[in-house]
Amino acid sequence: MTKSFIPLNIAVLVVSDTRTDADDTSGKILVERAADAGHHVVEKKIVPDNIYRIRAVVSEWIANAEVNVVITTGGTGVTGRDGTPEAVRPLLDKVLDGFGETFRMLSYQDIKTSTIQSRAIAGVANATYLFCLPGSSGACRTAWDALIKDQLDARTLPCNLVQLMPRLKEI
Repeated sequence: MTKSFIPLNIAVLVVSDTRTDADDTSGKILVERAADAGHHVVEKKIVPDNIYRIRAVVSEWIANAEVNVVITTGGTGVTGRDGTPEAVRPLLDKVLDGFGETFRMLSYQDIKTSTIQSRAIAGVANATYLFCLPGSSGACRTAWDALIKDQLDARTLPCNLVQLMPRLKEI
């Protein structure tokens, strides 16, 4: 029996003190790739790298039952303004440690030891999957193409995140 593709509702958050819709490349890449894969991008926003602004938008999206996935790009580095993991981690019910580990392993092939500067994370909050990616367009391509795309496809075997969605609110 062949499984069918299940389109998900995805929200994209660009975290940047300098980007606008006109010059944002990373968010555009994520929006395009998600749409090309057959998903619905329900919203895209740009917010400054401020823990509380990031947390407010992500909280709104995870409280919305219509949003299945939130992908952020930016704010995962080590500078003083990089605060996406700190904004998102307290919201997570479960952390998907393997995402960050695998992302850094894959990134090593392209950027070598610079990958240790990435604090990319993923998890689940209120039955919503969250992926926090670095702000570079290359990192967004790597994360989507090598990890996220297949895990958000119900046809991916032996398992994928979509097939677990009905069980995310189990107690």
